[in-house]
Amino acid sequence: MSGDSDVQIPHGSGALAGLVRGPAKAPWLYVLGHGAGAGMHHAFMAAMAAALAQREVATLRWEQPAMTAGRGRCDPPKAVEPMARSACEFARVLRPKARLVAGGKSMGGRMTSLAASHAPLSGVEALVFLGFPLHPAGRPGNERAAHLAAVGVPLLFVSGTRDALATLALLQSVVAPLVAAELVLIDGADHGLAVAKRAGIDPIAIAADAIVAFLARLPRRGRG
Repeated sequence: MSGDSDVQIPHGSGALAGLVRGPAKAPWLYVLGHGAGAGMHHAFMAAMAAALAQREVATLRWEQPAMTAGRGRCDPPKAVEPMARSACEFARVLRPKARLVAGGKSMGGRMTSLAASHAPLSGVEALVFLGFPLHPAGRPGNERAAHLAAVGVPLLFVSGTRDALATLALLQSVVAPLVAAELVLIDGADHGLAVAKRAGIDPIAIAADAIVAFLARLPRRGRG
């Protein structure tokens, strides 16, 4: 049994598909968007949700309609940003007593941060990125991070040292000047936080532990 519960997230005149996992009384709910290459059922997304549930952090995974329809590609970025906001708004209704954190894998995290840079995400106390897509592979740059300074909540970046979409030195230079931002590196991991078997580490567990530790350090604030 997967432990996932299907939900429908109101969005515009329709709804987004979603999956909820974790204890009903979990103190935190992580609104988790997927990357551009695969939807909310991807093995990484499922494994992360399971690892966090074991650590008393619930998750709400939401999916872009193009993925739900089986088109194998993401929706346009301008359409995805409001989806992230809708998912966060639904999270407040879904678990009204839980504290909220948002973000996600690659594109899901970046689109959530863009939404947060334009206007606060209601009730969201922090953003967590699982492989922030700083630039296209082979084309280092930091333009995709220009909006992060306008995000008014703490940020956690979990990244692999071999991430082709976030050159390590460049990512470090982006995170360093940000207020209340932290960077956790997984040695040898790629953009999907995968490592070679010989590495002898569990990157999902490392990421989940980092998220739990980060959340534990956040001061409680009002739910504006």
